[in-house]
Formats: sequence, C-alpha cells, structure tokens
Amino acid sequence: MNYWLDLFTGTTWNEFRTSGSTISGFRKRMRNVASKVQPGDILLCYLTGVMRWVGALEVVRATDDQSKIWADESFPVRFEVKPLVQLDPELGVPMAELEGKVAFYSDPKDRGKFKGFVRMSPNRFANPDDGKLILSLIRQAQTTPVARPVDPKKLARKPLYTAEQRKGKTTIATKVSVPESDETEERTSQTTASTEPEATATTRHTEIQYNLLALGVDMGFDLWVARNDRSKKWQGKTLGELPRMVTELPTQFNEATNRTIELIDVLWLKGNSIVAAFEVECTTAVYSGLLRMSDLLALQPNLEINLFLVAPDERQEKVEQEILRPTFALREKPLAKVCGFISFSKLMEKLDGIRKLGLATSLKPDFLQKTAEYFSDDGES
Repeated sequence: MNYWLDLFTGTTWNEFRTSGSTISGFRKRMRNVASKVQPGDILLCYLTGVMRWVGALEVVRATDDQSKIWADESFPVRFEVKPLVQLDPELGVPMAELEGKVAFYSDPKDRGKFKGFVRMSPNRFANPDDGKLILSLIRQAQTTPVARPVDPKKLARKPLYTAEQRKGKTTIATKVSVPESDETEERTSQTTASTEPEATATTRHTEIQYNLLALGVDMGFDLWVARNDRSKKWQGKTLGELPRMVTELPTQFNEATNRTIELIDVLWLKGNSIVAAFEVECTTAVYSGLLRMSDLLALQPNLEINLFLVAPDERQEKVEQEILRPTFALREKPLAKVCGFISFSKLMEKLDGIRKLGLATSLKPDFLQKTAEYFSDDGES
C-alpha cells in the first residue's frame, strides 16, 4: 500500500463532498503518474491556500466516470474512493504541525515550498511513515476536534484554468488564474483614518530597497533605484546617494523601455547590461509591479535578466494568483517562469547569512534563483 497526496482548494473540496465523496480526480497531464495508484492505496487530502490536511480516501478502483463534480475543471483522471476521514477546513490539521516530523518539512527553511512536494498531485509519499503520521493526525483531529479559524479569502481560492495558446501549428495548453477583484481591500485602505500602517509599510519598503542596493554594491554592481525613491533614507543614508549609484539608464534601450524601467525599485547593472531587477511590493498593488516586469519583457523580448518580486510573506498567495493571470501566463515567455517571488523573511534571512560569512564578493547574481519561488500549476483537484 502507498500513500499519495491529493490536492484540493477550499472550493473543490466542498464540491467533492457535495457530490457524495466517492470520486476523486486529477488533471489529464497526471495520467502517467496516476496509473501507478492501486486499489487499497490511501489518498491524503491537502487544502492549498489554507494549508490544512482535511481527509483520507481509500482507493477502490480507477473509473471512467465523467459525471459533473467540479464546476471549473473536469479532472478527468478519476478514481472511485471510500472516505476514511473527512474534515471541515476549520478542523483540519495545520501543515505547521508537521515541521521536523516529515521528509518534505524537515526544518523551518522548508516552510512554504515544502521541497516542492505539494506542487502537484497525485504525488506518492517517498517515506510511507510520513503518510502514516498524517493519517494518524487526521484521525486524531476527527476524534478530538480543535477548531482553528481559516482565512475565508484563501478558502474561496479558485482553481487554475486551462487556456490554449497557438505556437505555429501547435496548440499548447497553459494554466492561468482569474483573480477576484481587490476593490474591498482598496476601499478599506483608502478610507482608513490612521496613516500609521501606511507609514510602517513605506518604511519597510525602503528598508528592503536599501538592503538590495547594499548587497548589489558588495557584489560589485552598479545600481539604479526608482526615480521617485531617490530621496528616501534608511538609517540616515539617502538611497540615491549610495556608492555606485548611476544617474542615467543604459544607453542601448529605447525611450519606451527607459520610461518603463526607470520606476523599477532596484536594478543591478554591469556596464550597459541589467543583471537583475527587483520590484518591492508593500503598499502598492502586486499587479503593478508584475505589469512593469511584463512590459519590460514585451519591449525587450530577447533580454536575459533575473526578475524578482519581493513582498511580505502573507502576500505569496496573491502574487501567485496575479502572476498566473492570462495576460502574464499566455506570453511567449510566461512571466511565472522568469520572475521569481522572494518573501521579505526569506530575503532578510539570506542577507544575514551572507553578511555573517562575508560571501558577497564571491556570489553570482543567479544565487537568488535558488531562493526565489517560481509558480506553476500544481495539479490540485
């Protein structure tokens, strides 16, 4: 018997249960992996977004059943299942409880990425003991329920959709997201009487910019900081007056390109080449930074450059939804494949280590690619 990961969103979990909880499905591209799932195997159900383990299903058999279960996608590779445990999201087992106990979450550094294990399903547990542990915790949560609130926005997260893109005579299927409007969030921020949260966010934005600029200097790069941020200060140092700060962008770009990138938060430069570009999103909408990156690639499609969006840890879900919008995902070079997400905490942790060990002068700029997360569809049902 094997244990397998079965991914759901809050929406698809609810649809699965509403339909009778007897059929679980996966995307067509997972057919080869799914062919290894056998009767008697256990599917352990994980809710993306809210990061809760909510169920265990025993596989009865593969099935050709194609009845309508999920509203937004068919998940045609299907299995008849027998529910062993089903939990409401509020009663689910938090992923945090597994830290240091399973192979894919062996220490705090695995938080968020979980060594890529929860990026697709079905995905077999390499260590059966991990599956046994999760099953036991799910059963315990059923017999001794503990209610923990979940973020309703994350619970209502929509699955990814399939869109087709023509390349010559070939049609390629691409996964895209269609995010909900942020109007409520924007209205709240616009009508808030206190300016303290905004001031704190602005200070945090400047702090992150300064640290990226300082690292660039230590690595031997010239610097560019957004024109509208040049007068900002961090710890008494004006950003626009830091060492190796240039006052004009590389001359090989046309005016349209220069107008696009002159407001990018931080650039690392080497001669006339842009080595890396960073957008730091704190108070502004995530979409604006991604759009600026996308515009840069549209204007310079052959430009080889490291792109990064740096944002608070709690904005990771929003970044993923935005970067998988059709306007970004259907590009010839999808933005999600070339623009990485780095959380504030991960960036500062990495910078602290570099400073303590004095590694900056020996680093190459692509080291950040190993730190960043690049989003793609995850095979969830």
